[in-house]
Amino acid sequence: MKRLITTGPTQIATIIAPIIGVIVLWLRDNVQAGQLDFTVEPLTKYAPFETNFLYLFINLFTILFPFLLSFDRRVHFYKKWKYLLPATLVTALVFIPWDIYFTQIGVWGFNPDYYYAPLKIMDLPLGEWLFFITIPYGCVFIYECLNYYVKKDILKYISPLITYLLILTLLTVSIIQWGKMYTVTTFLLTAAFLMYYIFTEQQAKLSRFYMAFIISMIPFLLVNGILTGGATDAPVVVYNNAENLGIRLGTIPLDDVVYCLLLLLMNVTFFEYFKNRSKKIA
Repeated sequence: MKRLITTGPTQIATIIAPIIGVIVLWLRDNVQAGQLDFTVEPLTKYAPFETNFLYLFINLFTILFPFLLSFDRRVHFYKKWKYLLPATLVTALVFIPWDIYFTQIGVWGFNPDYYYAPLKIMDLPLGEWLFFITIPYGCVFIYECLNYYVKKDILKYISPLITYLLILTLLTVSIIQWGKMYTVTTFLLTAAFLMYYIFTEQQAKLSRFYMAFIISMIPFLLVNGILTGGATDAPVVVYNNAENLGIRLGTIPLDDVVYCLLLLLMNVTFFEYFKNRSKKIA
């Protein structure tokens, strides 16, 4: 990772402060158990989705087309797996412990009607473990395709404004909604990671990411819509609504959009890091 340009106490403290805020919040750990909401109203219903293999099928569907298109002769995404794999693993080292902890304390959970119980590992169904592989794979694939096919940096001039507005909004909402475990954790960590880009003078790189993230919202809304109960009798992933904003895009908690932004930004950041490091070594 690129070293901080300015290593003064103000810059370092600005990044660390949101992370400390998360630690303080987690130490409070006053989440009420048994508050998971299984009563989300579906947008529609598809009988074939009523299976305990649904989460596995969703992962298969998510990765199938990006995987098949990875062998495109122009993008050659399959040649970049050696950069994507370590990026995915490093990011998973953050998100999986976070996921396990939130599942254990009741911030969210998983409906046993939609996953195969014998494949549950450390409180997470296999589909949830695969989620941190298939979703990043598909979205980094989109990122690379856009870099190849869309040469114009469309968001170049408004990217700094987007970044500063995002940080301001995330910090403001975290203060107003303090105590909501999912909201505050996700918003503060995302703000801290965006600050890293500012203080390393790399925020220009965010314009390409923002474009990919916007496009990624199309499959995200489809996949996460199914996971949150948009097409089934009950949700696959269930939430304690006292720990999130309580605002839904259809059946998707708004917090999930920020969570997805952080997940994908971390994957893209480490993907670019390993790719650039390989070039320097060569």
